[in-house]
Amino acid sequence: MSLVEQWISNFRTALKSKCGKNWTVYNSRGNVRLQVGKRPNEETLSTAYKWSEDAWIDALNRIVVIQDIYEESKGKIDLKIAYAISSGASSILELDWPDALNSYRAFKTNVSDKTWKSKHLPVLHIALTLLNKKKKPKNGEELSNLALSKWTKGTTQRRHMRIALNSFLNYVVQRQDFPSKWLPPVMSDDEAVTTTKRIGYPLSDSQILRLVDSVNNPKWKFALQLMATYGLRPNDLKHLHTRNNGNELWSDYRKSQGGKKGLTTQPRQLFPLFVEDIDGSKNNWNLMKKIHIKEELPTINDKGGAGQAVGRFLRDNKVWQQLKKEAEDERQQLTPYSFRHRYAYIGHNRQKDDGTYRSPKKIAEAMGHTLDVHLTSYARFQTKEMVEDFDRETVEVN
Repeated sequence: MSLVEQWISNFRTALKSKCGKNWTVYNSRGNVRLQVGKRPNEETLSTAYKWSEDAWIDALNRIVVIQDIYEESKGKIDLKIAYAISSGASSILELDWPDALNSYRAFKTNVSDKTWKSKHLPVLHIALTLLNKKKKPKNGEELSNLALSKWTKGTTQRRHMRIALNSFLNYVVQRQDFPSKWLPPVMSDDEAVTTTKRIGYPLSDSQILRLVDSVNNPKWKFALQLMATYGLRPNDLKHLHTRNNGNELWSDYRKSQGGKKGLTTQPRQLFPLFVEDIDGSKNNWNLMKKIHIKEELPTINDKGGAGQAVGRFLRDNKVWQQLKKEAEDERQQLTPYSFRHRYAYIGHNRQKDDGTYRSPKKIAEAMGHTLDVHLTSYARFQTKEMVEDFDRETVEVN
């Protein structure tokens, strides 16, 4: 065997010894090319190391680091990402976690100071305290288990903390070149949120009829009927219009979605769930036609928001005060959103004419929610097809 062949043999033997038999190298246009796995399912990577006797040991050391990162990710990253991360990885590397946290805060430009303090810092402070101990966590999974132990599994609060910690750990690995062992663990089955919490108090149809009958102002009566029938947010009242010659009612209110800065909800078509009398007959108040012919709604220009404007109108209403007491008796809170909660409750619990139930996805879409957000607030039952699934309101325009 020639001297040239000997160093290649030594290189490949050492590589198999350190990384396993599925790892090998070969010459690709004068550079070391790494191959993992067997054809046709192999994964390859071209490195910057020369295919030469004086470079193979450096290449080997780098590949060992790549292998460590690649294997620890358990399929989350490919060789190219492992190669990029390996440039900052070292068994003796001192990781500056406080500096990484400062950089992460600067990176999260879409998170307000209030949200940062309430939904990020609680768990991140615990994590940094753990990392400052003499016997510190060895990887992301161990750090997550310890940092999240304060919160009970299956609770919404733990979910918020887990999302915040996962986001930070992904950031330090992907953007700060921390070793991949700090990637967060995959969520286990017992981490799913199990508490079902209804947000606010869902008004019953009989309560809505009592309230509507007590309101003499026609503009406000119209507004309350709309909120109950279509599950509107108070802000939707300022953004209603019809399409398709008055046969579709839409809201183009764009609510912030969180996440990426500037991301908002899309305009949505509205679908009625009529308020029923005690005998089951439905109150079709011809609301879509009224919007189409531009019937007036109350002027809502309140600095505190549309919800506050609606609340201020209702607070002196005697029936509203009675309903508030009824809600408190059930340990719930009556708010202007209670019309919207009624819509969600009826959407999930009132059967369609064919005896089936609507799907959570359809109800979420009708309310302008993502399914995840909807289920967090209104976890209920199951269903099918959009227009056919809701009460139909027709308009004849003369």
